Amino acid sequence: MLFDRYRLGGVELNNRIVMAPMTRSRAVENNTPNELMAKYYGQRASAGLIVTEGVSPSPNGLGYARIPGLFNEAQVAGWKLVTAAVHAKGGKIFVQLMHTGRVSHQDNLPAGAQVVGPSPEVCPGEMWVDKTGSMQPHTTPHVLGEAEIKNVVQEYANAAKLAIKAGFDGIELHAANGYLMEQFLNPNVNKRTDGYGANIAGRNRFVLEVADACVKAIGATKVGIRISPQGVFNSTGDFPELEPQFLALSRDLSKLGLVYLHLVDHSAMGAPAVSAELKKKIRQAFAGTYIAVGGFTAQTAETVLEAKEADLIAFGRPFISNPDLVEKLKTGAALTDPDMSTFYTSGEKGYTDY
Repeated sequence: MLFDRYRLGGVELNNRIVMAPMTRSRAVENNTPNELMAKYYGQRASAGLIVTEGVSPSPNGLGYARIPGLFNEAQVAGWKLVTAAVHAKGGKIFVQLMHTGRVSHQDNLPAGAQVVGPSPEVCPGEMWVDKTGSMQPHTTPHVLGEAEIKNVVQEYANAAKLAIKAGFDGIELHAANGYLMEQFLNPNVNKRTDGYGANIAGRNRFVLEVADACVKAIGATKVGIRISPQGVFNSTGDFPELEPQFLALSRDLSKLGLVYLHLVDHSAMGAPAVSAELKKKIRQAFAGTYIAVGGFTAQTAETVLEAKEADLIAFGRPFISNPDLVEKLKTGAALTDPDMSTFYTSGEKGYTDY
């Protein structure tokens, strides 16, 4: 089943293999995609669906060094190089919209931008800053007021429109890994007592408003979402109402008609596992396509597909060092190991030279 064609909304995928979103930090000029990035994605276009690295819908969301944006015409022009390269080889590609929120350093942002979040607490830990050439503590976030939140929602909707203009087949909303959308979802981060916090409905509100705005902007068949219920990245983690909250979120996203739900299980990388029971309940709560990700092999992927526990299977790091991953999975050929020291550097080494 892994190599069967699959209908995803309005597009036909050549197989059920998804290239998972992975930050690669190659947008070196004003957070704008370039020909090197187009080559990288084009090399991997045999995936049924590519989901790009995290792309900010706002100058405020460019928290990491050299991550790309999608909020101006220069970025649209750069992304057209990428989508053309993928489509020329028969592939399909969604852009992942990722606002870093409080997971940011002021010196990584362009002039006039600011680090924002739902609450005033600084994200623990450090991140790389090109300006200093070193790891630096995260910047204290500006707390978004309700009117500012409405503006952020519109930034997402605008980025969705620009994505279609740039030739993308759709968008994925990044509501996982402790970035802005999950910062609102998770009460370990979201300390608000207004309508965007305090309870399940309040914490889900921002994500649902963004999803609704994007659906209205480009249509539900072009909008997917990624969630990580048991994620621990960026000081999120478990909380007492986790299961009922994510089930409510999944049902409400399903009502909006989103084309897919991409559920992250990072237990293969040391995070707590998402229980099989919770995965099953979320799959039942969401009517659209369900994408599973988390340390799969061709054999384990096939098992999950045959059991109807997922519709599509995403692979992450293997795609970094195996641009021909689909063929290797099909033939059983040995996989090339990635060079982790080049994951977030700026050149072609460890990027387009595998």
